Amino acid sequence: MRRLFQLIGFLILSKLGAQGWATEDQYIQRFAPYAVEEMEKYKIPASITLAQGLLETGGGQSILAQQGNNHFGIKCKEDWTGKTMKHTDDAPNECFRVYDDPKDSYEDHSKFLAFRKYYVNLFKLDQKDYKAWANGLKKAGYATNPRYANILIGKIERYHLEDFDNTDSKTVLYAVLKKYPELNNDKIFMAKLGQNVANSKPQTIVVPYKPVSYAKQQERVEKIKTRAETLNSILVKNHPNGGLKFLIVPEDIQLSQIADKFDISESRLTKWNELTSTNLSKNDILFLESKNSSGSVDTYKAVLGDNMHSISQKFGIKVNKLYSKNRMDDGQQPKVGQLIYLNNKKPRN
Repeated sequence: MRRLFQLIGFLILSKLGAQGWATEDQYIQRFAPYAVEEMEKYKIPASITLAQGLLETGGGQSILAQQGNNHFGIKCKEDWTGKTMKHTDDAPNECFRVYDDPKDSYEDHSKFLAFRKYYVNLFKLDQKDYKAWANGLKKAGYATNPRYANILIGKIERYHLEDFDNTDSKTVLYAVLKKYPELNNDKIFMAKLGQNVANSKPQTIVVPYKPVSYAKQQERVEKIKTRAETLNSILVKNHPNGGLKFLIVPEDIQLSQIADKFDISESRLTKWNELTSTNLSKNDILFLESKNSSGSVDTYKAVLGDNMHSISQKFGIKVNKLYSKNRMDDGQQPKVGQLIYLNNKKPRN
């Protein structure tokens, strides 16, 4: 009977947990080999490719990834002769490339960087310096979000994706297994690993085993149930700045859980809120649509603890617009008592 209860608890935990919190880990498990293979061919850090894939697809949940195998949001352009699909991104019904296999999307992304003049300076950087690559991508104009580099770096450091920069196609699955030892019980993954063994030198894998008691399992189940109840209690409000839809984060939580609840991709929420991390804290303001270019009031006086991002969230205004209106450099932060302009541009001294 005890074994039956343990099994039931495990099944409940698995079902609840699969609703969103593990999607990014699952993405890494599946696509890390592709990123490493591209690194070998095109000298692009696997950590960078994988972080971009995680961000663009919201952990594999985006419509483009699921319906078009497009993991990097690459649009059709004039030189594309393959399949296409319409998707609303920066503008309604834009044309995006469709691939027969995600692997083709990964290679197309590599070619996109390797064969365009805008990114030539990236390949002068140290292949294992993911911070330099992240900042180099932003500098080259890969993304419009001013915090894009920090977002990539945050993904890499949260999941230690830099580990894959030190592997190759023969050892990458061992690196995945070391990071996710529970894959020992995954027959499909272990079959792939077995195929690699035939072409690789023997490897010694140290896989930590941590037994989990029934009481501990139940504790985790209760936490997940409580979190589900918390998510269901979230109220969407209308912001004074043009009625923008937003919510107040009720407790420390993962962005993916909010994305799942409201059926909005994690990449969109990240873009709209200009986030550098997918870890949300209690009382954070989170917008469910793009913020405005101006505020609902003319000015605001900064108080202790304010920064440009928190002010932008408070008033529903894009961070880059806030910097521009106040004639401040990107990354510069306000001083206590500083007058922040939200509508008109700060007068020149």
